[in-house]
Amino acid sequence: MGLSDSLRLSGLFAAALCLRLGLVFYGLLQDRSMLIKYTDVDYHVFTDAARFVTQGVSPYKRATYRYTPLLAWMLTPNIYLTELYGKFLFIIFDVLAAHLMHKILCLRGLDSRRASWYCSLWLFNPFPMTISSRGNAEAVLAVLVLATLHYLESRQIVKAALFYGLSVHMKIYPVTYAVPIVLSLQTHQQAKENVTPTTLSKGYLKDTAFCSYARAFLKLVVRLLNKEVLLFVGIAGLLFLGLGLLFYCRYGWEFLEHTYLYHITRKDIRHNFSPYFYMLYLTAESEWSSALALAAFLPQFLLLFITSFAYHKDLTFCCFLHTAIFVTFNKVCTSQYFLWYLCLLPVVLPYLTLTWKRGMVLLALWFIGQGLWLTPAYYLEFEGRNTFLLIWMAGLVFLSINCFILLVLISNYKKRELQSKTKTE
Repeated sequence: MGLSDSLRLSGLFAAALCLRLGLVFYGLLQDRSMLIKYTDVDYHVFTDAARFVTQGVSPYKRATYRYTPLLAWMLTPNIYLTELYGKFLFIIFDVLAAHLMHKILCLRGLDSRRASWYCSLWLFNPFPMTISSRGNAEAVLAVLVLATLHYLESRQIVKAALFYGLSVHMKIYPVTYAVPIVLSLQTHQQAKENVTPTTLSKGYLKDTAFCSYARAFLKLVVRLLNKEVLLFVGIAGLLFLGLGLLFYCRYGWEFLEHTYLYHITRKDIRHNFSPYFYMLYLTAESEWSSALALAAFLPQFLLLFITSFAYHKDLTFCCFLHTAIFVTFNKVCTSQYFLWYLCLLPVVLPYLTLTWKRGMVLLALWFIGQGLWLTPAYYLEFEGRNTFLLIWMAGLVFLSINCFILLVLISNYKKRELQSKTKTE
């Protein structure tokens, strides 16, 4: 990267950071002078949890704190220094996410100028700018996920595993990346050694006896569980389990309940973008309520399983699809969840054959779907009208729009062939 490209990139990051800082200070004014507050309610939850940590007690004494204690520990300067510390931290992570996007795009073959342009789609996007400056912590997770993909792309397995283990600890949803990551590492190793399952089994399946087939299968499994897979799984698993054990010893069962189990068994009957909310609302007192909440995961698991095997050769695109599917079909879906897949969109856009005109049509559809939902949600929230049925119908429309957008992106995806590095390694 030349000096001019470096200066251009630094200027973009500086401008984006200044805009976010401006929003943070504007938020102070709005919070003091307007009925509708700028600061996210969750930010007050984070701050209260951090205050309990500084007092030597559990952060879960703050009702509705459903996160890892690590986040509360990170925000203790909110108590000791200034309550704006967390917002400053989150906007720095927000800009850092764009830096990682740039590095991934360059590793995937783009020049610095084009990579900077795609990063600008995140840096100057009002949605992530607003989310992070309001005090939402999603930018932290975006950095952890992007760092994982960056180090996997550059074949730095240890660093990738560390960031992946930390990301799963922070939020449980990146655990869905485990299958495509393992498949990707296996495929890379096979390409490196020019071996396939067919060639591996050749010579073992001549004997039709059951024992011969069993031996062949075991040898195949052992071969596929290569050093990179074992290294990644071992390090990520140890970090995840180590952090879990640390916080379990410190805070006991409530750590597991509020950080992980709550999100699995959660039955959110409040209105949200998920069409499941109305079913859960109507069956809240039913004995089948818990079973229905768990059954809502089945479409997710099926689609994620299929996607893993279909697109693992391009891990970044596969993880984007995984996240979009997870959010779209989740039993709880709010606006901040959209950031989970939007942070991966800039690094897959260069490999889509969509025209700008068609891309803008898809973007307009996405916003129209949200607008259709927000209208009855406003009347329910602020006017007290019973618009539950309209919200549910709007949720179905938004689900259909998201599915259509995903199908268009998949059909216009330009597959990247796995690049063997045998010549350079």
